[in-house]
Amino acid sequence: MPNIKLVIAYDGTGYGGWQRTANAGKPCIQALLEERLTALLGETIHVIGSGRTDAGVHALAQTANFRCRVRKEAGELCRELNRALPEDIRIRSAEVVKNSFHSRYDAAAKTYEYHIDLRNPANVFTRRYCYQEQGELSEERMRKAGALLIGTHDFAAFSTSRGDGRSTVRTIYDLSVERRGDAMVIAVTGNGFLYHMVRIIAGTLIEVGRGERRPEEITEMLAGGTRSLAGWMAPAQGLYLKEVQYEHI
Repeated sequence: MPNIKLVIAYDGTGYGGWQRTANAGKPCIQALLEERLTALLGETIHVIGSGRTDAGVHALAQTANFRCRVRKEAGELCRELNRALPEDIRIRSAEVVKNSFHSRYDAAAKTYEYHIDLRNPANVFTRRYCYQEQGELSEERMRKAGALLIGTHDFAAFSTSRGDGRSTVRTIYDLSVERRGDAMVIAVTGNGFLYHMVRIIAGTLIEVGRGERRPEEITEMLAGGTRSLAGWMAPAQGLYLKEVQYEHI
């Protein structure tokens, strides 16, 4: 059966997240894709995503794959699926890949961005797509703190534990803090992320930028491994899954 790889962009505002078991009362993106693909192809489709995004989190390039018996030209499938989907979900590309490709297990790295609006008063038209910070943030302090997170560490302090007993060791390859006009963007690339990890990193760096914490406290948080040591969890609407990287497809 053909194995189809999708690259998907979505506005997460109205959704309970990617995962099929989404928040009660809101649809989830995975189930919606499966529903529309099943209708288009006339067979039950199961979509595998590269990972979860929480309720309200956006994606510029989520990656997914699925197998089907029907052979359809990838470009045609992309066009038909976009016509069937709501306007806040778009298939950026579709292609046939090797049968062994798995969007989750084959992911080599992921990049997330956290967007902060620094305008005062805040822009009412961007409130669903960024966190609005009314005070000043020190870019230098945030960069200094972020540099201490790069490398392989136990990130237990930067996760909302689900109690599944799995390792909390992850590797962050790069972390940048960049001022873009009236906005600030925190970009994090790693081999994988724990539950709420990027939002807690963002919230902690915001507290450092406000002067509420010293950059050097990051080392203590990593060593302590307790959630209470790290900072506040930044709101979901500022977070974007920017890219999923694969070594071989």
